[in-house]
Amino acid sequence: MNTIELLELINKGESYHLEFKIEEENNEDFAKTIVSFANTDGGKILIGVNDEGNIVGVSDVDKVMRKLDDIAINRCEPPVTLLQESVIIDAKVVVIVHVEKGSQRPYKTKGGQYYVRSSNRCRQASREELLRIFQSAESLYYDELPVNRTILSDLDLLVFKDFLFTYLNVTIDDDNDLKNYLINFHLLTKNEIPTITGILFLGKEPQKFIPEARIVCANINGIDIGDITLEHQELTGTIPVMITYVENFLKSNLKKMHKIIDFNPESEYEIPLTALREAVINAIAHRDYTISAPIRVILFSDRIEIHSPGKLPNTVTVESMKVGGSHVLRNPTIYNLLVKMRMVTDLGSGVRRIIKLVKEHTNNEVDLIPTENEFIVKIPRR
Repeated sequence: MNTIELLELINKGESYHLEFKIEEENNEDFAKTIVSFANTDGGKILIGVNDEGNIVGVSDVDKVMRKLDDIAINRCEPPVTLLQESVIIDAKVVVIVHVEKGSQRPYKTKGGQYYVRSSNRCRQASREELLRIFQSAESLYYDELPVNRTILSDLDLLVFKDFLFTYLNVTIDDDNDLKNYLINFHLLTKNEIPTITGILFLGKEPQKFIPEARIVCANINGIDIGDITLEHQELTGTIPVMITYVENFLKSNLKKMHKIIDFNPESEYEIPLTALREAVINAIAHRDYTISAPIRVILFSDRIEIHSPGKLPNTVTVESMKVGGSHVLRNPTIYNLLVKMRMVTDLGSGVRRIIKLVKEHTNNEVDLIPTENEFIVKIPRR
């Protein structure tokens, strides 16, 4: 970095990716900043610049660099690798510390605290943020976690017996065998506490414990969310039940196109139900369940939108989904059950299939929109 680049950086002020420090700050404050950048999106620490953006310099460059390396290695867990350089401005030396987004997230300070970057400061990570960091690092799968305040009797075991018989041709009469199957499918912990997936598929009242696991459907008379709502439904129940409810909602609100074939009238929905069903099941399978928001299925006059809470996981991109080359699972236990129930394939080709079906039947293109808070599938209507 040269002098001009450094001055431009300082003039922009502290931000999500930049923090000013003086060399006298204590080791714990430096560790918090390093950890917060490593846990979030990386950033730079300018040592020798005060909070007001004035260059005060450092007294001993080598000493400051050794100090930062020592903090990154001994006060951050796991250790963080830093890249450091220095720039001289008006006989004052500024040390630039580059912190990359960590590959071993989450990181914590020696005191056991996890920090993230928020605007132009670092703060302690919330439970939900920490879960997302673990999840994105694939060191923890949220759908396998136990659900507090639940017990075995909160699961409908008859439904699970029916699942085993219908999809695996297995008949279970012994209670211990049944529990072992529940544990092996990650629907129950070894301490007999239902997991997130267990409640979502077998819970007698799933939304009592996981209120965000619902689907909101709306039919809008217009092209804007503020236009008149013709019908609104808030769907609850287990995942298989909600899938059926969504299908019924779509059938009752979609237009039917009529054709005469060999003197016999035939009809089909304006958009293939298979494509819509695939989009809804994808939203259920891949949404971020740490976010307190429902899946939304919205019918506008000119399009249908399926909103799934959470940004795309890890290396997944819109381009990779379009070619069927993306198969990163945020919720592998939920997905595994959907595979067993033959609601999805294990190929990662769902989005590609949606695009193909819509194109063949309507000659329209599907729009895939990733945002920071949700992923949107937008399907034009005829």
